[in-house]
Amino acid sequence: MKRLWAPWRMEYIRNNKSAGCIFCLGEQHDRDSENLVLYRTSLSFVMLNRYPYSNGHLLVAPCRHISDLNGLSGEEMNDLFGLVRLATNVLGATASPQGFNIGINLGKAAGAGVEEHLHVHIVPRWHGDTNFMSVVADLRVMPENLQASYDALLPGFSAAR
Repeated sequence: MKRLWAPWRMEYIRNNKSAGCIFCLGEQHDRDSENLVLYRTSLSFVMLNRYPYSNGHLLVAPCRHISDLNGLSGEEMNDLFGLVRLATNVLGATASPQGFNIGINLGKAAGAGVEEHLHVHIVPRWHGDTNFMSVVADLRVMPENLQASYDALLPGFSAAR
């Protein structure tokens, strides 16, 4: 049997998933780095996905705990998708991806990992970013750690303030 050493996965396995909503951060601005939050408005925020599909995988969520697009006000909808555009632009300028997967999973059947708080996934993509590991082992290789991704993206978001 071959083994792949991935000690960072233990954090996910041990993580207390009943500790509350990962998107309900309130006014914890002093913990933005710890929570991987890159940018905030009064209505929405952008954060790095702690368990990404690829480097730079971002999540954009409304501050208000809501699970449905129909529950968003017009102002919240505009703010949320304004941040999706900003995040895509920052990723484009910082990481030079050749494309993006942008999506919302509404409900468990659609693949929502956190179905009670609406959020948008922005996954940067590059030609050849999947390799034999994805096909043979159903595994992704992440070439950069989260803190390095956060540090690389933060100046782009800071410039947008």
